[in-house]
Amino acid sequence: MTWTPHATVAVIVEDQAGRFLMVEEFSGGKVVFNQPAGHVEEDEAILDAVRREALEETGWEIDPVHFLGIYTYKAPANGVTYYRFCYVARAAAKISDDLDDGIIAAHWLTLDEIRGLGEKLRSPLVLQCIEDYRNGRQYPLDVVVDSKTAC
Repeated sequence: MTWTPHATVAVIVEDQAGRFLMVEEFSGGKVVFNQPAGHVEEDEAILDAVRREALEETGWEIDPVHFLGIYTYKAPANGVTYYRFCYVARAAAKISDDLDDGIIAAHWLTLDEIRGLGEKLRSPLVLQCIEDYRNGRQYPLDVVVDSKTAC
């Protein structure tokens, strides 16, 4: 059997009131909460995936400002290993109310509200990424190099 990890992106977006942009969605037959996130598509630059997923899942255009980190997670439900490229962005503009299939709604939630979701968080990475962001973790966007723009 060939091991095939999944490359995903996620984005932390905090507004001026200290609320975080979150996605309420169906996954594995349950309603869960996550950052705007999803799979990187074939031949897609990672930052393009970040922007696309945020727009598709929330209706918000975002401006990435920092790279937060790469997170590894092996999902107990399906045994798949996910590599999550997590970014920090500013909300630029709400431009659509049309959301991806499986997305129930986009919400702006406080950290306490997110912590209160407990088992409704899609994975432990949801809260870990927010905590890392709040602890000041940040790297320049160019720390992740896309082969299309590399020298």
